[in-house]
Amino acid sequence: MALIALAADKGSPGVTTAAVALSAVWPRRVLLAETDPAGGDLVYRSAAAHGGPLNPNTGMLSIAATARRGLVPDQLWDHVQPLSGGLEVLVGLGMAEQAAGLAGLWPTLGRAFAHLADSPNAPADVIADCGRISGDTPAVELFPHAALVLLLSRTEPEAIARVRDRAAALSAKLHGGPRGAGSLATPLIGVVLIADPGDSAKLVHQVNDMLVAAQTGARVVGTLADDPAGAEQLAGRRRGRLDKSLLIRSARKVTADLYQQYGAAWSVPAEGPHGSQGPHGSQGPHGSAGPHGQPAAGAGR
Repeated sequence: MALIALAADKGSPGVTTAAVALSAVWPRRVLLAETDPAGGDLVYRSAAAHGGPLNPNTGMLSIAATARRGLVPDQLWDHVQPLSGGLEVLVGLGMAEQAAGLAGLWPTLGRAFAHLADSPNAPADVIADCGRISGDTPAVELFPHAALVLLLSRTEPEAIARVRDRAAALSAKLHGGPRGAGSLATPLIGVVLIADPGDSAKLVHQVNDMLVAAQTGARVVGTLADDPAGAEQLAGRRRGRLDKSLLIRSARKVTADLYQQYGAAWSVPAEGPHGSQGPHGSQGPHGSAGPHGQPAAGAGR
């Protein structure tokens, strides 16, 4: 299994919405970690499994003290809260000022996230919502431990230009320089476009051409539907069959494509005491995006 880091360069492409949607349909057990140094959103938007609010002090904030003494991957579960839809979440910081408490700990967290796959008790993939990144964003220190770094982008020309430049900068930082489009360097840098489904095929081709020409080593690995209604359902602010929404249907395709291409490199987990997700990216009747389409968590930035 693996650490998958989601981030964006600028603007509000919906990193948290994408992270929640992908986590909701992930084919195996998954932990959603809100690792944006600017602070998380889910504590304000989502109910806990017990029906009350999430505890803002249990998550990234509480794990800081533990991590300073060393962090065994299984200790992550001590700081996790289940949402009302069943998704397990490491709640983010409350505000950017609290990020100082994690100074120097990001590589430790990255190793723990990546090695949660090897837990003998409760193995899981980790999807990390890193929010907006820049050259000095500390969450970038998670990336060397990731199997995939997925950059989210909308499809306006300026957004595509920014994601191209960010991919090139990350390739230089993580891989030592520009690389060809066929590179299999780890972590793989991929782009996920937030697009109108009707235009997605043409846009994927155009953006891939730009990424190859710039020798970023990145390529488009999928598209998520630009689906405001689905995002509202995911946030619990609108009723409807979430599992039938364009957002969740496109998220299922992205996860299926990722597993088809890279899943062989990720070990198959044993079922731990917390259970495991079903083979079709659903946690079942009480899961994040199970057959009843219950919302898993809040939509994102």
